[in-house]
Amino acid sequence: MNLLEPHRGHEEQVFVSTAPRLFAIGLRVLHDVGEAEDVVQETWLRWARTDRSVVVSPPAFLALTTTRLAINVVQSARRRHETAAGPWLPDTTDRSVSPETAAERREAVGTAIRLLLERVTPAERAAYLLRIGFDYPYRRISELLHLGEDHARQLVRRARDHLATGRRHPVSAAAHRRLVRTFLAAARTGDLAELEDLLATDVATGFGRSAG
Repeated sequence: MNLLEPHRGHEEQVFVSTAPRLFAIGLRVLHDVGEAEDVVQETWLRWARTDRSVVVSPPAFLALTTTRLAINVVQSARRRHETAAGPWLPDTTDRSVSPETAAERREAVGTAIRLLLERVTPAERAAYLLRIGFDYPYRRISELLHLGEDHARQLVRRARDHLATGRRHPVSAAAHRRLVRTFLAAARTGDLAELEDLLATDVATGFGRSAG
């Protein structure tokens, strides 16, 4: 389990020595190796930002932080069908939103999905949308796309890289409308079956342009 780059110093050594216990805590709460690793990594980031001079017991602090983060992941997954699934996903259940705001949010979703179609492969797109858009655990993504959990994690990382630096390719207007419609329907109703089928089919058939 490669959670960290090599570090120096007593504080880093404390974390590294505690990491196996933290991973065990995350795995016990989440029952998912990838999710547990993510939580341990986030614990490290918080530890690095903490004023450690005021921490009486680093192992206890790290264990508590890991537990809270893991519980947050569980609670977030439970809410994924009830709330907006991502920073660019409109909350279609919010009746207080004006028509103008709703239109702006739909446009934002359309723009984000167009970028996914332009810059990432079908497999990267599927893994990224399910993970970032709807907080799917990597285990579930691997089952849907018929690949290993490590591969699913790599796809999400590659999608992020390609979204930032990849070349743009032409996108079919029909494909864009179809994915936007299916994505928004999943967010609105909480029924993700159609979206899962669409993404899995695109991966199986290689639909869409490869990232450059």
